[in-house]
Parts: sequence; C-alpha cells; structure tokens
Amino acid sequence: MSDLFPMHQRAQARPVRAPHGTTLHCRNWLIEAAYRMVQNNLDPDVAENPDALVVYGGIGKAARNWDCFEAILESLRKLQEDETLLVQSGKPVGVFKSHVDAPRVLIANSNLVPKWATWEHFHELDRKGLMMYGQMT
Repeated sequence: MSDLFPMHQRAQARPVRAPHGTTLHCRNWLIEAAYRMVQNNLDPDVAENPDALVVYGGIGKAARNWDCFEAILESLRKLQEDETLLVQSGKPVGVFKSHVDAPRVLIANSNLVPKWATWEHFHELDRKGLMMYGQMT
C-alpha cells in the first residue's frame, strides 16, 4: 500500500479553498465533485478548525492528518472513470477497478467492533494516528 499512496513528507496545514469554475482537475465531473467537496469542508469560511482538519463538532475531521488529506486529493486527481477510491478513517487505503456507474469514493469512518467501541479505545487509536472521527457533510 505504501507505493500506492505515498505520503508526503510531513505536509503542513495550509489554507484550503475548493476550485471554482469549469476547469477540471480530475478526469470527469463526478470525480471533480468529490475533489471539490473535500476541499470545501476545510475552507476557512466553512470549517470549525481548518488547520486541525476539523470540519465541525469539535473533533470531526475531513482527513486523518495533512499527509492523508494530500494523498486523498492526489488519488482523486489520478482516479480513472471506472475506479473507486476507498478511504478508511480519513486515509486512502485502496483504489480498485469498478465500473463507470459505481461510486467513485467509498468512506468508512470510526468503525470499531462492540468489544472495543469505547471512547477510551477510540481516543487511543486517534492518538496513534490510526483512526479519526469523520464528520463531513
């Protein structure tokens, strides 16, 4: 997986503004929509704490960390029209061949089985950079 989603070297917080207009940054408008929406979540006029990737709700993030955010954007820019990007707790973990009518992005956030579904365990995983509380509308 590390070759598929190379992480940037300590990507830094930066002001994020979604592109406007009719110029595509991705292969088609379906992929471009996801590309613009994830960035709009962190627009300083929209996000609660954009430097910390928090969209709203105090801890709800758009990505696990800035490296993951940049990797998501890069994955969307490269995504083919018949592929689907899989994002797990704010980190891109796979791109697989699907078809043109399939979803372009599948997201699974904060999934824990009942035995470990406690705030204590969640916060431990969050501190280790293994999970995030996803909140993006």
